[in-house]
Amino acid sequence: MKKIILLFTVTFFYLSTNAQEDVKWLSFEEAIALNKKTPKPILIDVFTDWCGYCKKMDLYTYANKTIATYINENFYAIKLDGEEKNDIIFNDHIFKFQKQGRRGYHELSASLLNGKLSYPTTIFLSEKEEVLDRIPGYLNAEMMEKVLTYFSEEQYKTKKWEDFIKDFKSNL
Repeated sequence: MKKIILLFTVTFFYLSTNAQEDVKWLSFEEAIALNKKTPKPILIDVFTDWCGYCKKMDLYTYANKTIATYINENFYAIKLDGEEKNDIIFNDHIFKFQKQGRRGYHELSASLLNGKLSYPTTIFLSEKEEVLDRIPGYLNAEMMEKVLTYFSEEQYKTKKWEDFIKDFKSNL
């Protein structure tokens, strides 16, 4: 039994490590600095290391070549740990880790999520670094493709989501 669990753990670690190499993840500060020079939308994957659905998104959604390529070409991608211990400076404010109970939370995550700490949550920022939307929960590759297209092509400015998905043609 121990060998099976160890094999699963090693395989899971290998897959999850490789999945994250497909998307060019940046730190929050790196993405904001790049956005100042060459503006484009920002995707933020808010996660925690204990979140099963966060790991599932890494393994299946972000590891999808079509999804990873689309993200890399159209967004600055940030992986933001909801329990990050390091300070993050954004808009001249220092966001810190706040200990609460056995764990805690990072103030930037709480701010971006309007205090509703739910993992995973995918946040989309405009080129002007304004929150466009917060999408809580697991997104499979099919749904992620729709969401990415909706925000990167600025469809949200002219179409309701319901109308957009009716006409959507997948590339997966």
